[in-house]
Amino acid sequence: MRGGVKTHMANFLLVYHAGPNQGDAGHEAQLSNMQAWLDWMGGLGSALVDAGNPIARAWTLSKDGTTEGAGPNPASGYTVIKADSMQAASEMVIGCPHLATGGTIELCEMLTAGHAAAR
Repeated sequence: MRGGVKTHMANFLLVYHAGPNQGDAGHEAQLSNMQAWLDWMGGLGSALVDAGNPIARAWTLSKDGTTEGAGPNPASGYTVIKADSMQAASEMVIGCPHLATGGTIELCEMLTAGHAAAR
């Protein structure tokens, strides 16, 4: 408890969406970017729940069937972190190298089964 207020750690899903020019970098830039990712993830410490993975391919499924692709802004990867609040999670995400290379990040608070049932 901080200052008499009970804090609740929640997990947050980071969904990466690639920018228009991501993946076009040369070998040296790719190595530098990989080091930036390793540094950022290392800096998250115990807040890093699941480093995640890149996403290579996506399908869109609906009641009408399945189509290749995931629309105009498909997910390109994910990570799961934990934080006290959406604001605290967003502050951790600001330093992510994905943003520096023109990508965007969707930040989603994950509910536990108990919280989902209570809503």
